[in-house]
Order: sequence, then structure tokens, then C-alpha cells
Amino acid sequence: MERRIVVPYDEKVAEELQSGDYVYITGTIYTARDAAHKRMYEALEQGRELPFDIRNNVIYYMGPSPAREGRPIGSAGPTTASRMDKYTPTLLDLGLKGMIGKGKRTEDVKEAIIRNKAVYFAAVGGAGALLSKSILSSEVIAYEDLGTEAIRRLQVKDFPVIVVIDSRGNNLYETAIEAYKEI
Repeated sequence: MERRIVVPYDEKVAEELQSGDYVYITGTIYTARDAAHKRMYEALEQGRELPFDIRNNVIYYMGPSPAREGRPIGSAGPTTASRMDKYTPTLLDLGLKGMIGKGKRTEDVKEAIIRNKAVYFAAVGGAGALLSKSILSSEVIAYEDLGTEAIRRLQVKDFPVIVVIDSRGNNLYETAIEAYKEI
């Protein structure tokens, strides 16, 4: 099914999304990769606040290339999500509603997705130049010293993703393999 959603979104929207849905996201999303996740986790351990309100928001696992003239961002393809799995259950428990990346997630992440009625989306790896066309603006909001791994606030319009793990735990990577075996 093809869906259009506006972010941030609540668990009602998350519950409507199903594994395998093609989704076009419009609104505000945040970028964070390995180093930024580590810093956010350390901040929480020290009782400090996160650099943005994580509740009902989406994190895109991405570090962009430099922007070409006249563009807000360079190539903006997803990075491998499993590198963030160590930190993800904590962020989901704090209200994160979605993540965009590529690749499989651990069972702990899947359980946290179900527990928190969240969604794991995949963006197409290798299509960073095309994905950047859906990004209207990009602003570094935290950890500027991390360069491409700094946390950015992105305004996106019709950003294309696929629901991999839905709020009930249905996992497209698993169901697609089973469907292929039946063929």
C-alpha cells in the first residue's frame, strides 16, 4: 500500500502502517549516526537532555556528503542501522516513533519497536543523490564537531521509504524471504 505521512507522528499513525507499505514522509526528521547516538546515550546516562525532543520523531541514519551549490544537502543515502542497535531501545522507550536506515535490526530493537508502537523504515541504499531531492533544508543542531555525523534537522517533502518492521513486529525482510521460498 502507498501512504503519505507527516512527521512528527503519534502511535495511531504508526499502528496504521504495515510492513511492506511504501511511505512518503513530509515534515521534520533528524539525522544521527554512530557517534551522535553514542553522545546522546552518554548524555542520558549523565542525566542531561537530548539535543532535540525525541518524542514522536524520526531519526534518519545518514551522514550527507557536502552540498552542491544551490542545494541544502549533498548525497543523503542511508547507513546500516545495526550500528545503532545498542542505543535504539533506550531512544524508543523515550518516545522515538521511527527510524530510517538500511539492513536488519536485532531482536531487542524489534521488541522495543513493538513495545513502543514505532516503525523501522528502509530507504534505498545507493540512491542518496535521488533521496536528497526530497530534502528541502538541512541545519546542524548538535555535535557540529562530528562533521557529517553531526545531528541535523531536515525538512523533507515526500521522502520515500518502505516500512520494514511495523508496530506489530512484522518484518519485511523475513516475510519477503518466506514469500520467495513459496515461489
